[in-house]
Amino acid sequence: MGSSSSSYAPKTVYLDVDGKVQKVVFSRHCSPCDIRELLSSSSNIPRNTAITLLDSGGAMISIDPTMPTNSPNSLYKVVPLSTGQPGEKEDVFQNVLSQVAEQFSRAFRINELKTEVTNRLAMLEKRVELEGLKVVEIEKCKNDLKRLRDEMTSRGGGRMNCPCKYNFSDDGKKLSPRRDVPSYPKYTLSQETIEALKKPTFDVWHWEHNEMLSCLEYMYHDLGLVKEFNINPITLKRWLLAIQENYRSNPFHNFRHCFCVSQMMYGMIHLCNLQERLTLGDMGILMTAAVCHDLDHPGYNNTYQINARTELAVRYNDISPLENHHCAVAFQILSLPECNIFGNVEPEAFKQIRQAIITLILATDMARHGEILESFKQKVDNFDFANEEHIRCLKMVLIKCCDISNEVRPTEVAEPWVDCLLEEYFIQSDREKSEGLPVAPFMDRDKVTKPTAQIGFIKFVLIPMFETVMKLFPQIEEIMVQPLRDSRDHYEELKQIDDAMTEKKKTENMSLGGKKK
Repeated sequence: MGSSSSSYAPKTVYLDVDGKVQKVVFSRHCSPCDIRELLSSSSNIPRNTAITLLDSGGAMISIDPTMPTNSPNSLYKVVPLSTGQPGEKEDVFQNVLSQVAEQFSRAFRINELKTEVTNRLAMLEKRVELEGLKVVEIEKCKNDLKRLRDEMTSRGGGRMNCPCKYNFSDDGKKLSPRRDVPSYPKYTLSQETIEALKKPTFDVWHWEHNEMLSCLEYMYHDLGLVKEFNINPITLKRWLLAIQENYRSNPFHNFRHCFCVSQMMYGMIHLCNLQERLTLGDMGILMTAAVCHDLDHPGYNNTYQINARTELAVRYNDISPLENHHCAVAFQILSLPECNIFGNVEPEAFKQIRQAIITLILATDMARHGEILESFKQKVDNFDFANEEHIRCLKMVLIKCCDISNEVRPTEVAEPWVDCLLEEYFIQSDREKSEGLPVAPFMDRDKVTKPTAQIGFIKFVLIPMFETVMKLFPQIEEIMVQPLRDSRDHYEELKQIDDAMTEKKKTENMSLGGKKK
C-alpha cells in the first residue's frame, strides 16, 4: 500500500525568485512542458520563454516529472536562456512542437483504449448471443423430447416403461443445468439450528427447499470439505441446486428424503466423533453419497423395474437398476464443469472418490442388506480404523443406517414419513395390479396397515443393524437405538388396538348374522 500511494503524491520544489523562496507543487504525471510553464509563471518569466533550471551550485537540472526535489535551504533558480542559446522564436517553435507531440500522444492512447474497449464489448456481446442460442436450442430439444415421449406413450398402450428423465442415447447431453449463479437466498443459520443439525432429533418438516439447500451448504463448509477439496463456493451452490432439481416430486423418494439422509449422516459424523477417526476425504465421500443416493428416483422400486422389464432393468441387467441409475445421474451432474465440486482434485484422487461414492450408493439396495451387515458383524469386534477394508465396510453400513433412519427420529417427525412411504407403495401396487404384475403384500393397500408395515422392519432390520453399530460407537444407544425400541413398542401397541377392533367387528357381524337367521 505504501509504495502504491506514494506514486500518486505530488512533487514539490523550492525556487529562488528575486531573493524570495517560492514553493512550486506539481503532479508526477505532468508533462515536461507543463512543468516548464509552471516554473516560468512562478518566476515571473513570460510564457513560452526558453528556460533552464540551475541548482544552488550552478549545475543544470533536467525539467521533467522525475527531477530531484530540493528544500528551502537549497533553492533552485529559473534562468531565461541568454544570447548564444537558440533564438527565442526557435525556442517558442520547439515548445509548440513538444506540446503538439504531447497532445498527439495522449490522443493515440485514448484511441488505443477505445479500440480495446470496443473489441472486448464485441466479444462479450458474441458470448451473450451464443449463450442465448444455446438456451433456445436446449428448450427446443426439451420440447421435441417431450413430444416424442408423449407419442411413444400414446402408441404403446397397455404397459408403459417406468418413466426416466434421462435418455442415455442422447450423445452424452442428459442435463440442462442452470448456468447462472444460483439465486436461492443465503440463510443465516441461528446457533440453535446449527446445534440441532448435529442431532437425529432434527425436525426436517419445518424447512423449505431453499433453507435445506443452505443447511447442506453449511454442512460442507463446517466439516472442512470446501477447503479439503478446494471447492469454489459458487460451484458448491450450483451443484446443490442441480441435485435438488434432479430429485422428483415422489411422495417419499424426493429431495426432502435426500436432505433427511444427509442430515442424519452429518449428525452421525458428530455423534460418533468420526472427524477423529476418518479422513476428510472419507467424510466428503459419505456426505456426497448421502446427497446423491436417490437421484432421479422414479417412485417405483427395483422389483417393479425388473418385473416390468423397464429400460433401467434392461440397461443394468436386473442388478440394482435404481442404485446404478442414481450413480449415473450423480456423475452426469459432476461431469458439468460448473457443477463439479471435485474439479480441483487430482485425476487419480478423483478416480478413488468416484469408486468410493459408487460403492456406497450401490450399498443402499436393500437386496444386499444381509450380505453387508454380516460382513460388518465379522469385523466389528476387532475393528481396525487403519484397515481400508474395515473402513469401506463401515462407510457402507453408515449410509445404510442413514438411508432408513426415519424411525430413529421423534414420533411426530418419523410417522409422517410412514404415510409418505405407504402412499408411494400403494401407487406402485395399484399399477402392478393393472399391469398383471406380482404385488408384494407389504405394498398392497388391501392388506397392509401402518403398524404391520413397521413392526417387522424395525424388529428385524433396523434394531439389529443399529445395535451392531452400537458395539463400535456405544454413544448412539441413548439417542438412536432406544428411540427404535420405543418405536417398535409404539407400533405393537397400535397393532393390539387394531386387532382388538377387528375382533370386535367380527363378533358384531357374527351376532348380527345369527339374529337374521
